[in-house]
Amino acid sequence: MPVWLTTASMLVLSNLFMTYAWYGHLKTLESKPWYIAALISWCIALGEYMIQVPANRIGYTKLSLGELKIMQEAITLLVFIPFSIFFMNQSFKLDYVWAGLCIVGAVFFIFRGG
Repeated sequence: MPVWLTTASMLVLSNLFMTYAWYGHLKTLESKPWYIAALISWCIALGEYMIQVPANRIGYTKLSLGELKIMQEAITLLVFIPFSIFFMNQSFKLDYVWAGLCIVGAVFFIFRGG
């Protein structure tokens, strides 16, 4: 499997963990005190770091730091939008499309090799 694909796959998985750690408690732990939500989120974030750190180390063997960062940002948006719509029951906004197009532009400029 190419390094970029391994890295991207691992970053998708790590983003699932982190998105839930950052925002899932707003729905699933809303009746708990904030410090309980924080402790649980930190435990979830540890799982995210156990995937994200090796993903970046693998990716950095072939990708630049800028390429890794913009890949992470694009994946974050790709994970966040379905999470917010399907898990958090937020409505779809056209602004998601515009934000996505901006990220696509950023990906183009970082990866064009210029």
